[in-house]
Amino acid sequence: MTTSARPQTEGPDIAAIAAQNDAFRKLACLGETPSQPIQGRMHLTSSLAMAEDGLALEAVQAVGEFDVFEPENDPDGCHDFGAVDIRGQKVFWKIDLYEADGDFRYGAEASDNPATTMRVLTIMMASDW
Repeated sequence: MTTSARPQTEGPDIAAIAAQNDAFRKLACLGETPSQPIQGRMHLTSSLAMAEDGLALEAVQAVGEFDVFEPENDPDGCHDFGAVDIRGQKVFWKIDLYEADGDFRYGAEASDNPATTMRVLTIMMASDW
């Protein structure tokens, strides 16, 4: 009996995705320039945008400074979700990866390639989840 081996396809480079997600968060939230161009957009949910005076600004800054990634809150290692507490309120953030064609209909095919991936950072009140 003969067997034919299927070629193994390598998945995306998780460490590269995590580094790119971190760099994009710091760019979007803190204005830190990344070492390589990273495409993306940041969105605040309306409940966060309309929250009490200055809460949204504090949340954006806290998301940019977030660096506590552990297996419990980052099981896939991509640094694509987190939670921060602002004035006793829980704020979530997440990063979704799309094809960089501008229509946000398809997930990123090569999610570790910043030239073909568009990141969308959404910052929201936990109650929005």
